[in-house]
Amino acid sequence: MSTIEIGKKAPAFSGNDQNGVKRTLKEFAGKKLVLYFYPKDDTPGCTAEACDLRDNYDKFIAAGYAIIGVSPDEEKKHQKFITKYELPFDLLADTDHSIAEAFGVWVEKSMYGRKYMGIARTTFVIDEKGLIQDIIEKVNTKDHSSQIL
Repeated sequence: MSTIEIGKKAPAFSGNDQNGVKRTLKEFAGKKLVLYFYPKDDTPGCTAEACDLRDNYDKFIAAGYAIIGVSPDEEKKHQKFITKYELPFDLLADTDHSIAEAFGVWVEKSMYGRKYMGIARTTFVIDEKGLIQDIIEKVNTKDHSSQIL
């Protein structure tokens, strides 16, 4: 799926969060980061995943992690999603798919025989030095926190 490997440097990224603030990998230097890619705001699987991360957010903070979600949705849609589910972390609007492509998760998918490009739900755990610590490709949306922690 992805050419990114555990132990290698995470691709540098830059994208706007739900408030239009540019966020980059550099700002997380010295911190651990959970960078999770998901297909679409406010769909059942993506909502379950976001809410599980929200419900366990204190455990992530205690373990020294920041969390950033990435999807192709626009900033306004992210704002609504965050407000509706009281998400305590930022979401990046990857409308041009550049971050997803850098991480190798913008892939051809198929539904009902129709092929289309979309996000392969994947989580990258990045350490304090910007190295990939873990890659979770088989995400359990209802219990994703325990997969990470």
